[in-house]
This record gives sequence, structure tokens and C-alpha cells, in this order.
Amino acid sequence: MTAPILSARHVDFVRNGRVILDDITFDVNAGEHWALIGANGAGKSTILSMLGALVHPTRGTVDVLGRRLGRVDLRELRGMIGHVNPRHQVRSPLTVRDVVLTGATGTTELMLRWEPTHAQRIRADELIELLGMSDLADATWPNLSQGERGRTLIARALQPDPHLLLLDEPSTGLDIAAREHLLDRIDGLRARHPDLASVLVTHHLEELPASTTHALLLREGAIVAQGAADDVLTSGLISATLDYPLELTRTDGRWSVRTRRGASASTNPPRPH
Repeated sequence: MTAPILSARHVDFVRNGRVILDDITFDVNAGEHWALIGANGAGKSTILSMLGALVHPTRGTVDVLGRRLGRVDLRELRGMIGHVNPRHQVRSPLTVRDVVLTGATGTTELMLRWEPTHAQRIRADELIELLGMSDLADATWPNLSQGERGRTLIARALQPDPHLLLLDEPSTGLDIAAREHLLDRIDGLRARHPDLASVLVTHHLEELPASTTHALLLREGAIVAQGAADDVLTSGLISATLDYPLELTRTDGRWSVRTRRGASASTNPPRPH
């Protein structure tokens, strides 16, 4: 049996005496695309930071690509993970192509005296085309829209050919058209790379790609539910997770949410156990 791409076992995370995560256990296998859902402060980004080898758990174990945090060089492990952060800082006026190439070195700027190989240049151009950015390959970062930056960062994350892609609220700051363009590209990317595993953090269900296969719901640092997307992304479980009476529907693979009919804003669903 193939080992999971990600495996968290009884993970706690405590910061300044405050419990941020409480007994988190789940696996992500090759080809699965997970969504982490929860209100602000639920612990989603903390989980993603662990999966991205940025922080260690206080208790429990986290294995990423067969390597256990605490027993591996984190810098080496980070180089094997595609991490997309919309708050990624690019301080130099790099071109789209240059930003994508920084994915080969895991840096925010092009390294001094470093020259990409011919194969790395070819891959960068292929990824730029895949994300629909070929016409902007020579455009500089300051002149890109938020949506164009988001697609560039996904191409950058894929430059080292990772088996794992982490997406931290990739639709942040996008208008509706840019968001839909980005989600279409994510769906296409997943279809073309069937072994790729991904974890996407959001608190807006409308921002989930149709290719989402699994979901994990978080409330106050604890798991409310996890499993196949159609089993977990239900009106009852989402209402319990967000502490608000919500009605969830799925059409053509995409989710939408609204206040449950006949429920007042002060009506709270049962708290999860």
C-alpha cells in the first residue's frame, strides 16, 4: 500500500499557552485535493504551515512526503513542496518568467551568480503557458493584476515538480472574473497531473474548485468532520462548523451557500462534539 503524501497524527499546537490545534489526525494521498474550511482563527493556516514544513507541532507527528518533521532538514523538505501564498513578497521588478524560476531555488529573488539550466527555463515556459500567462511572460511583477500574480505564484510553486501543492487562500483579493479564471486553471492543472496532491485553505466555499475531492472542517482548532467532499460539505456540518444556520448547494461541481430559509441570524445550530 502506498504511503500517504501527508500524515498528521494527534497533532497539538500551542502558542503562548493558547491551544491553536487540538488532536488533529488526517491523511492526504496522491491525487487527492483537500479543502480546509473554518472561520477565521480556526487553525487552517497553522495546519498549512506545518504541512509546508514552516512550523513543528507541539505534540504529535507530521509526515510530509515520507519525512517526519523534527527528523529532516526543513529547507530541503520545503524545496519539495509547492507552496502558494498570495502574500508572497517580490521586492524587485522581476518578470513573470523570473518569478517562476525562483521556484527552482525556493527564494523570493533570483540568486546572485545563479543561472537556470536549459531544462529549468523550458519548464518555466511550459508552466507559464499552462497557467495562461504566455503573453505576460516578460511583464514585470509591479504591473501585474492580483489575479495574474496568483497564477504566476502557482506556476512558481510547480517549478520544482512537487508531489504536493499547498494553496493558502489563493483567491484573496480577486474579483469574480479573476477568481473564476484562477479556479478553472487549478482544475485544469489537477486534471493534467493526476498524482499531484493538494491542500487548499479557504473560508469561502464559493472559492473551492470543482476538482476538490476531500474536505476537513475546523472549529476552534478541532476537527468537526473530514472525508469525501460530498459527505463533509453538507448544510448541517457547515452550519455546525461556522456556528450559523446555512444552506449549502452544489451545482456543476461548485458549491454555494446562503442563510437557511426560515432561520434567523440569531439561530445557532448544535455545537459539534
